[in-house]
Amino acid sequence: MDSFIYGLQSLWDILIIIITHKIFYTTFICWFAAQFIKFALNLILRGKINFHLLVGTGGMPSSHTATVVAVTNAVGMHSGYDSAVFMVALCYCIVVISDAMGVRRAAGKQAAVLNKMMDEFGQHKFSAERLKELLGHTPLEAIAGILIGLFLSVIIYNL
Repeated sequence: MDSFIYGLQSLWDILIIIITHKIFYTTFICWFAAQFIKFALNLILRGKINFHLLVGTGGMPSSHTATVVAVTNAVGMHSGYDSAVFMVALCYCIVVISDAMGVRRAAGKQAAVLNKMMDEFGQHKFSAERLKELLGHTPLEAIAGILIGLFLSVIIYNL
């Protein structure tokens, strides 16, 4: 442990190690690309600029899916697809994608129903603010995220 501490002179050194690691920057770029695509699609299809889409959850494509697929694939390229760390990343990836299409999507549908109830019964009777409805992902949004994560991670990791 002492050799590790002496080898790193500051938190800045740790930050540099993290952001220059192939797995990290591959994953980060894939996440940002998915978020930017979400922003661009909204601009093209709806003609609206919504900067929240650059960091927000839900929508097309799934940036959660793109991110976990990218990190899983980058780990596989780095450590081998038969490594224990890849298997852990793969299990994590499956859980996140399942959650995005299952639990989070169901929560989004419930939020839509609750918001509709608040609208129909009148806002003055409820003090709660409207719930965010765009939480989870459809299978198509998840598939788009998978494709972005796979293809971009291969390209970026091999630069």
